Amino acid sequence: MEETVDQPSDLTFDRRAFLARTAAVGAVAGIAVALPAPALAGGSNKDRGFDSPNAYVKPRPQAMADPTELTLAEAAWMIRNRKISSLELVEAYLARIDAFETTYLAFNTVLADAAREAAKTIARRPHRGPLHGIPLAIKDNYYTEGVRTTANSFLFKDFVPPFDATAVAGLKAGGAIVLGKTQMGPLATTRATTPAGVITTVNAWAPSQPNVDPGGSSSGTATSVAGRMATSGTGTQTGGSITAPSNAQNLTGLKPTMGRVSLYGIIPLSYSRDHPGTLARDAKDAAIMLTAMAGEDPGDPRTQGLPKVPNLIDAATPVYTGNRLKLRWNTRIGVLPGYADGTSETAVARKKFLSTMAAIRGVTLVDVPFPDEWALLSGNDFNNVRLPERSEPFMPYLRSDLRGFGVSVLGWLQGAMLGANELVTGQRAKLLLLERVLDQVFDKCDVVVQTSPTPFDAIGLPEIGFPIGFTAAGTPLGTILGGLPYAEDRLLSVVAAYQAASDWHWRRPADPSTAALRTTAAERGRLSAEEVAEQSQ
Repeated sequence: MEETVDQPSDLTFDRRAFLARTAAVGAVAGIAVALPAPALAGGSNKDRGFDSPNAYVKPRPQAMADPTELTLAEAAWMIRNRKISSLELVEAYLARIDAFETTYLAFNTVLADAAREAAKTIARRPHRGPLHGIPLAIKDNYYTEGVRTTANSFLFKDFVPPFDATAVAGLKAGGAIVLGKTQMGPLATTRATTPAGVITTVNAWAPSQPNVDPGGSSSGTATSVAGRMATSGTGTQTGGSITAPSNAQNLTGLKPTMGRVSLYGIIPLSYSRDHPGTLARDAKDAAIMLTAMAGEDPGDPRTQGLPKVPNLIDAATPVYTGNRLKLRWNTRIGVLPGYADGTSETAVARKKFLSTMAAIRGVTLVDVPFPDEWALLSGNDFNNVRLPERSEPFMPYLRSDLRGFGVSVLGWLQGAMLGANELVTGQRAKLLLLERVLDQVFDKCDVVVQTSPTPFDAIGLPEIGFPIGFTAAGTPLGTILGGLPYAEDRLLSVVAAYQAASDWHWRRPADPSTAALRTTAAERGRLSAEEVAEQSQ
């Protein structure tokens, strides 16, 4: 089934207005930013109105035998049509957690009993939409009412929030069940480790090889979804931690525009660069998740006054003329210099991706330049402006006990020592970079391939990571598309079309071997000081 969507959101936005909003967010970042206050309300339980018919997908025959193989949209179809109960789905995921979590170490906390009770309660309630009865994994920096929220750090090891983060409240309002809280980099600064730097979560595609990066601070969520221990999950991105783990683990990760999803009730890292988002199995699942999470929130001024959230679920539904696949909207895909050059496995996969896209009706591939001074403006000279932003709300802790910051303490101290002049210069550089990306890149295209996720973090633009192949060793390869402000619908439409023409996103990792199951914490190792410094940047 298909519903007509007149035009993508990026045709209706004002570039100058977005520049002004970004400048305002940067200015506010220089003012004291408090951690979320438990005395305030944490969101709304109102229905978000996302029950599109396109949210329900009849399952593939090969997925019917194993509930954990179902995509979110397929599981939603099964629950709505009473082919499976939410409790049965929860039990299937808990069985995999019991079998493989000692290897994957994807979770901080598994809420088995609470998830079972929630599934029983959901069964007695009217159907709420595609998230009704769906078990999700929540990154452990999102507040969850009555459940420890540690950000995998010493500082919050005993913190139990009295309310849900706004994004979590939105998911629960749609009927979702929190299956557990996932491992993450301490305070979201590195790949998932203990606060002391001991590696925890492994890549689901290489569980016996801890040195294979699972992808960043949201790697616990990524491994839980890739390892079929949750249907979908939430992440946060400040320096690539949604798109990177998605690329590393064969998932579809959507980092929305700054302000599209509220940060209220999420332990902060950078006021002007934190983005809550989704890690899912395909574009449709990412659209369902983001629809429930997005929207204006009185608890977060960054969300206010934005364009209306478009119909993301319909945008993520492939379109056909007869039997011929086409894009929902004609789209110019910008290709940056050097994107597919060379003969490496990554380059070959990128060439094949571009070739597949070029064959889809409505796609135009166009060469686009890097904007002026791209390397300078997107490099660490200005990228490090986020360090004082993240240190500022934690200054009382920095002054009282440095041990609370664990393995990443040097990065926090660096942020505390940078002066106001560096902060102001960095914010100005960010605005200049955003202006040049809007004027020099998007003047020629509608979406653009990315060679790194980080510049779009800094300037608040949306991006989506998704699979495009595998290495000879069997680990996933992905790519990233970036879009104009509020263009999540355009990005989802492009990826949905690509996934209709390819099958990479259907592939799942093999279950861990006996050898992987015996891997001990000592064998996993510890991040070196150099790795901590590099990932913390």
